[in-house]
Amino acid sequence: MRRPGIGEVNLGALSGAVIGAIGGLFAVGLPAAIIYHNPAMLLATPKLNLISFLLSGVSGWLIGGQLGPRVAGYNQRGEVVAGGAAGLIPVLVIALWGWYMVS
Repeated sequence: MRRPGIGEVNLGALSGAVIGAIGGLFAVGLPAAIIYHNPAMLLATPKLNLISFLLSGVSGWLIGGQLGPRVAGYNQRGEVVAGGAAGLIPVLVIALWGWYMVS
């Protein structure tokens, strides 16, 4: 089991940042789009979407960079999958916050 440093560059961090940033871009508007059946609600709050994009990308980098190598050891595919799954954590937190704000 590898113990990477905080913010270390690895494949888990990269995949976590990509998944976190792209998911974070739409995480705020997704609950409203589902509830109101209107896909235009995905981009209804551009400032919150940008803030969510930045926060999810950075936190996906940090979480994915820590969990990816620890879960997969020295297997690159496992590190990418674990980092990507860890990148979903901030996206889900922001989506749940968006769901709370809409309902």
